[in-house]
Amino acid sequence: MKRAAAKRRAPPKLTPSALTRPVPVFLIEDNRLLRDGLSAMLSAQGLRVVATARSGQEALREVARVKPQLVLLDSALGDREGARFVQEVRQTFPDLKVIVMGLLPAHDDFVEFIKAGVSGFILKDATIEMFVDTIRAVADGVSVLPSLLTTTLFSHVAAQARAHGKRGAKSAVRMTARERQVIEAIADGLGNKEIAERLHIATYTVKSHVHNILEKLALHTRLEVAAFAHEQGPEPAPSG
Repeated sequence: MKRAAAKRRAPPKLTPSALTRPVPVFLIEDNRLLRDGLSAMLSAQGLRVVATARSGQEALREVARVKPQLVLLDSALGDREGARFVQEVRQTFPDLKVIVMGLLPAHDDFVEFIKAGVSGFILKDATIEMFVDTIRAVADGVSVLPSLLTTTLFSHVAAQARAHGKRGAKSAVRMTARERQVIEAIADGLGNKEIAERLHIATYTVKSHVHNILEKLALHTRLEVAAFAHEQGPEPAPSG
């Protein structure tokens, strides 16, 4: 199976509609100067900041009211508040996308965010173009990971899974041939539309397969599916 690293060096190309759609964004940043600056920058790039908050708890009270499509979350809120917020908000609003932004923290922190249900990461030294492209890509249903983490993070998530005895249980889950093809395509870094083109099926069919895969494996994000695929290794060749 191909490694995902070569596929994730930049957010994937988006459709014309995705490039112009005013994505409703909820920004969580405890520094007022950064919060105001990011809001102004995102608005200037055609995104729609529907609300801002200083903390995860403050944001939880507002998300139901403003109904954002995506949450942009500062990773440095302190005392693991960010990961707890992601877990809580994803339980209540499973379709809500969350992007974590920050400097490069320890891999354990990234693993915790992934397990909580984060859809993407933005490093704070990213260019404005990369920043906006990542937001639009995640809003379009693609999981985005900084390229310098693609190899080490996947192996780390796999190690965590083995340490908790999850490998055997997940290996016993029965997958259809099509679901195994979708898992492999996710591990290759493909989005739903690219998977549909590779497998010659409709995009909504891909979304259905992804939903079933997440349900069967008790996972939350495509990044976890990719990590699971790398942990398992390539599928054995069919006999005969």
